[in-house]
Amino acid sequence: MKKLLVIALLGTALLTTSVTAGNVDMGMKVYGKKLKDACGFSGVKFTATHTPAEWKKFYDDGKLVDEIKVICPKVTEVKPAWVDHIYSFVYEYGKGSGNEPAC
Repeated sequence: MKKLLVIALLGTALLTTSVTAGNVDMGMKVYGKKLKDACGFSGVKFTATHTPAEWKKFYDDGKLVDEIKVICPKVTEVKPAWVDHIYSFVYEYGKGSGNEPAC
């Protein structure tokens, strides 16, 4: 019985980790320090270009970086280490979420 409980908890932890792999605050910092100048607008405007569901679709399809470059054509680099954090940021503050970033 203990073994089953441990397996269930581990499975739940793994699923939760994959959904929230990035850090919202880190994503906000990355946007503010690395992307904001190239984009030319605040994080509020950036995140509001799509709903959380739309951001999730880009992320799940592996097209988040492509979409960032569509929204901000002057962005030349989005490091792979930033992607999960940026996703968490845009998902948290996407259009219609009721949340607004402070950047």
